[in-house]
Amino acid sequence: MKAILANEPLPVSDPRSLADAEVPDPAAPKGRDILVRVEAISVNPVDTKTRMLNHPGAAGAKPGPRILGWDAAGVVQAVGEQVTLFKPGDAVYYAGSNQRPGSNAQLQLVDERIVAKKPAKLDFAQAAAMPLTTITAYESIVTHMGVDPDGRDKGRRLLVIAGAGGVGSMAIQIGRKLGLEVIATASRPESIQWCRDLGAAQVINHHQPLKDGLKAIGVPEVDCALVCSDIDLYWTQFIDIVRPLGTICSIVRNEKPADIMAIQRKSLRFAWEGMFSRSTYQTADMIEQHRLLARVAGWIDAGEVKCTLTQKLTPINAANLRAAHAKVESKGMIGKAVLSGW
Repeated sequence: MKAILANEPLPVSDPRSLADAEVPDPAAPKGRDILVRVEAISVNPVDTKTRMLNHPGAAGAKPGPRILGWDAAGVVQAVGEQVTLFKPGDAVYYAGSNQRPGSNAQLQLVDERIVAKKPAKLDFAQAAAMPLTTITAYESIVTHMGVDPDGRDKGRRLLVIAGAGGVGSMAIQIGRKLGLEVIATASRPESIQWCRDLGAAQVINHHQPLKDGLKAIGVPEVDCALVCSDIDLYWTQFIDIVRPLGTICSIVRNEKPADIMAIQRKSLRFAWEGMFSRSTYQTADMIEQHRLLARVAGWIDAGEVKCTLTQKLTPINAANLRAAHAKVESKGMIGKAVLSGW
């Protein structure tokens, strides 16, 4: 089968960083695995970061060559003997596991418990833009912030830092769908408009102190905050803007030591969100990722959540994948970049 290999931790401008290859097909699926023919993939910051970890000296590295990639949409080709959720011919979307070969290949084995049927209203390219950011945003808001998934927390205020990125784009929509008043941060005219179009009630500039931005729109504090960028910059600001007993969730790591006592006085709760945790540790509730993807697919088909695809490249090959990695690394990406068709 065709695949794209990450060979060395090189700048994406170097053709050796991601290269076209022919590799053996995966083995026949067993247990709860399904074999998917990949029709489209998308690129997330985790793809670019993992590419640069692809050498023996890096912490957490798995030396290459490796097939990277997580977001994908495709068609089930075969199923393991324990599979109950899918059959050959089903169109699916998923974000995969960082413990297994990825989606940058024509065929991929994936556990059915982290897969859902593709939204009927989306084509494969559109569907591939959605899974990883959907899971990350939903788990952040529902699992970690404790927002009721059936909308009984209507009116609570959610601040989404970096609202125009992939996860921020989904957090705005999922928060709005669950009845929250969503305030997003953005700075450029096009990213501000993107956040508003997705349903943000207000948008403030993240290049200014968050307290000042909230004050300008008449909001004294928020109930919860989702950090999608640069937690080091915002950590000490949370004490001024999150209500007592409120919640902070981050999808990004701190690079500098964080003073945990800064949030103690208000008894603020803090949580990390990592969407690979369930699949990495084979948690008892792994199937929750199937369920939440299925639920959001229903919202998409009902017109209540929009696709976040903003750039499409064809075909799926190393040159286009390097271009998509470069776009994500530029940090100016709005929405998601997708590659479609082999």
